[in-house]
Amino acid sequence: MSKIKEYTNGEVTIVWDASKCIHSAICAKGLPEVFQPRERPWIKIDAAKTEALIKQVKACPSGALSFYMKSP
Repeated sequence: MSKIKEYTNGEVTIVWDASKCIHSAICAKGLPEVFQPRERPWIKIDAAKTEALIKQVKACPSGALSFYMKSP
């Protein structure tokens, strides 16, 4: 059973698939103001600009983090 959560700022939505996560912590090291694994919710999407969020999500080695943009 997959645990998938979505976090949105109205412009971009970050999708986290817990079943794929390898806990490399690249997200938390790269954008610690957003990715806070000890907090709930652990993604504070409003703590960074959309461009920074996308860049960090793309750095996820496992593919557990992905994103999609709001349709116009």
